[in-house]
Amino acid sequence: MDHLPQRFTDWFAARGWQPHRHQLELLAQADAAATLLVAPTGGGKTLAGFLPTLVDLAQGPHRGMHTLYVSPLKALTADIRRNLEVPARELGLDIRIEDRTGDTSATARARQRRDPPQILLTTPESLALLISYEDAPRIFAGLRRVVVDEIHALAEGKRGDQLMLCLARLQSICPDLTRVGLSATVESPARLAEYLAPAPGACEVIHADPGPTPDIRILETAEPPPWAGMGGRYAVPAILDQIRQANTTLVFINTRAQAELFFRALWEANTDGLPIGIHHGSLSRAARENVESAMVAGALRAVVCTGSLDLGIDWGNVDLVIQVGAPKNVKRLVQRIGRANHRYDAPSRALLVPANRFEVVECRAALEAVLQGDLDAEPRGSGPLDVLCQHILIRACAGPFTADELFRETRAAGPYRALQRADFDACLDFCATGGYALRAYDRWQRLMERDGRWQLRDPRAARAIRMNIGTIVEVETLAVRMKGRLGGTPLGEVEEAFAATLSPGDTFLIGGQTVRYEGLREMTVEVTRQPGREPRIAVFSGVKMATSLELSDRVIALLSDPARWSDLPPHTRDWLRMQTRVSALPHPGRLLAESFSRGDREYLALYSFAGRNANQTLGLLATRRMEEAGLDPTGFVANDYAVLIWGLRRVRDAAPLLAPGDLRAALETWLAENAVMKRTFRASAVVAGLIERNMPGRRKTGRQATFSSDILYDTLRKYDPGHLMLRITREEAARGLVDFGRIEAMLERIDGRVDMVMAPHVTPLAAPLLLEMGRIPIRGSAQETALAEETARLMAEAGLD
Repeated sequence: MDHLPQRFTDWFAARGWQPHRHQLELLAQADAAATLLVAPTGGGKTLAGFLPTLVDLAQGPHRGMHTLYVSPLKALTADIRRNLEVPARELGLDIRIEDRTGDTSATARARQRRDPPQILLTTPESLALLISYEDAPRIFAGLRRVVVDEIHALAEGKRGDQLMLCLARLQSICPDLTRVGLSATVESPARLAEYLAPAPGACEVIHADPGPTPDIRILETAEPPPWAGMGGRYAVPAILDQIRQANTTLVFINTRAQAELFFRALWEANTDGLPIGIHHGSLSRAARENVESAMVAGALRAVVCTGSLDLGIDWGNVDLVIQVGAPKNVKRLVQRIGRANHRYDAPSRALLVPANRFEVVECRAALEAVLQGDLDAEPRGSGPLDVLCQHILIRACAGPFTADELFRETRAAGPYRALQRADFDACLDFCATGGYALRAYDRWQRLMERDGRWQLRDPRAARAIRMNIGTIVEVETLAVRMKGRLGGTPLGEVEEAFAATLSPGDTFLIGGQTVRYEGLREMTVEVTRQPGREPRIAVFSGVKMATSLELSDRVIALLSDPARWSDLPPHTRDWLRMQTRVSALPHPGRLLAESFSRGDREYLALYSFAGRNANQTLGLLATRRMEEAGLDPTGFVANDYAVLIWGLRRVRDAAPLLAPGDLRAALETWLAENAVMKRTFRASAVVAGLIERNMPGRRKTGRQATFSSDILYDTLRKYDPGHLMLRITREEAARGLVDFGRIEAMLERIDGRVDMVMAPHVTPLAAPLLLEMGRIPIRGSAQETALAEETARLMAEAGLD
């Protein structure tokens, strides 16, 4: 403990603790340019990250900001602040610890700019806003350390790209700045270290001891999972039994809408009246904070939640995590498991609950990956240019700059280290003029060059730029409030498109309660309580998860090896054995294609295991080729593991439909005319600053933003097809909404090896896909009975009666 002052040694001893090796290692290299700490959940990562700060501040007063902490979640900053205030108080440190997020009051934000606290906890968006001010050099003048928590989560998307650009700016202001990254789930520490480093090779990696192996298994239920569907509500009785036996349980659901449905089913079966809450991003801030406070106080036995509680928050009494639905991603599962028994010396305890029969296999594959420590990853390419455009505008808000200095600063950010000057100049020109087709319009001429330095053409534009900072472009939502003369209690928000379908008297589910739509007032959905009514379902936005490629490979390997089926439940083993009798099973390095007849339709199933988005794209491209070949396709449906196409003629050879050939050209031709491309354009245009979501005094509705983006898209395609925003859109669409990179990877992997099976009838593996065709919300027992009968009929055809 050479580097730990006696004051701190005594504090650890008073708590009955011993500092961990990795905490002391991080303290020993407190002055290193950058350090990445990889430590398991409950291993004291946060204290390790702040220990050098506390030791430094204990040696004497520090004027201004000393340490900046950045996390992906607002809730995490509040939780860390609470936990950090305890050692600071017990060590007698006279310092201020404050958080700054979108929930912080304007008064507090203004005070923090005038008089920064010694430790500020924030999010990437709030940091970007801070560096946009002219007085940023004064705000950060004394900054010595930046701690980036859950850095793996940020590195997966544009929020992390924006953060790294902000850190490059801070490094210019404070050249001796030290960076620390903290994570429990890192598949490639070396790659993540380069992402964080201020220069190539300038980040050290510290590995903590891995801790005990997690206790994870698949929950056994009296009723087998259904053949299709994603809700997992069949397991409610078994899950309630587990909640009764635990102190506090987190029940993770993959989407917000499913979380609402599952919470309602759980509550209806909760005859014991156990206190159970719900937490997700579409609920009001007050509702989320009430649940968080109740969790901290130990007043809840369970919380049904989404990714809003994925990361880093220490709830203390949580001793069980239940994941309902396949986790889709091993890293996400590890992160969620770590919420239980949040201690270094205790194994995390978790149960997986497959939502349907196929997910039994996926859950088993994920469980094996966790136990083997095999995390998944999909390396991202270079930093996206729409984020760079936004950063250039942010930098201009802070004052004049030269192109050369900003280019050098940008290249110091890990994601942009390979940025070419031509691309940077194209982004700068776009920010200055809007590009060739738009340069005649004053609204997009935002920058001007004077004496070799770039600056805002109109300083008043800074306000609008600041109001639109951020890289999260969600579906437009409307607030939901209880109807009242003075404005009722806020409940949360629903998508604008969903609200547009409502008529007075309609009911829907939000926050675990059924409400009745009364009307729309000043862009707010007004409702009244309607307990006991059968609700419609609020279609929330949020992440649409695709199974990772590594997990998909594990699923294929498990399916193709009957020797490994012994760990699967009997009903799943029987399903797979019947599949081998009727058809075949997928094998690594090959693609299974099945052709069969049913009624007056011919079906083709392609088992690509490329993820839902990629399979939808594959369906579009395959049906296009079928049309060219005269095979008359009439429709298709896709899920994570396959695409099912139906039509008028039987396909006897699927290989030509999957030949790489001009597939990318066909994709781009289709995309150019498709709504998907316009949706992608709108998202990128919002990030790049071409379209403003928020304007002083008012906010654009989703329809207004979509209408203006559609006009812009059509204008640029017609008059400036080489425009930077169209190039960004093509790149984003190919790797985002349509996941074309996955299709290319799949085609490269199989290299023309297609196992074509002419099946005598619908196969056991294809039967769940048929159940997905034309799915609609089921309301009432009559419809549920009809669905059950159709399922039984279909499974009997597949030989699974």
